[in-house]
Amino acid sequence: MSDTRWLSAEEMRAWRGFLAASALVNRALDQQLKDDCDLSHPQYEILVRLAAEPEGELRMTELANGLVNSKSGLTYQVTQLEKAGLVRRRTCPTDVRGVFAVLTEAGRARLAEAAPGHVAAVRAHLIDVLTPEQLTAIADGLGEVSSRLRATGH
Repeated sequence: MSDTRWLSAEEMRAWRGFLAASALVNRALDQQLKDDCDLSHPQYEILVRLAAEPEGELRMTELANGLVNSKSGLTYQVTQLEKAGLVRRRTCPTDVRGVFAVLTEAGRARLAEAAPGHVAAVRAHLIDVLTPEQLTAIADGLGEVSSRLRATGH
């Protein structure tokens, strides 16, 4: 263990700050979505991703990769959305193994209902707390972390 690069006090401060802030922001956003429109944060993100697609649909594997979620975790969330009538599934006509998640009109309506409160919560708990310089530093730094982890398959 002599070659371990232990964290300095400032590195530990950054690490602990990241852990606490990410957990607290996620908890606050999840609670806001549950209270306002009976959605979990992962479910909201699925609706957002589907709504951003021209046809309102994505292959489940693409959706899982974009959300950084396991296939089983995504399957569970899509099943819950499907039961609520917000998403439906369809098979891929060119690949019998492929399944698409498709946003329904009810899903679009729920997303339109949820979005204003969610954006207000994101602003209140993260965006408006930071200076523009801090926001840029976080976006750049965490963007780099995400890029490197995606490039290595983690």
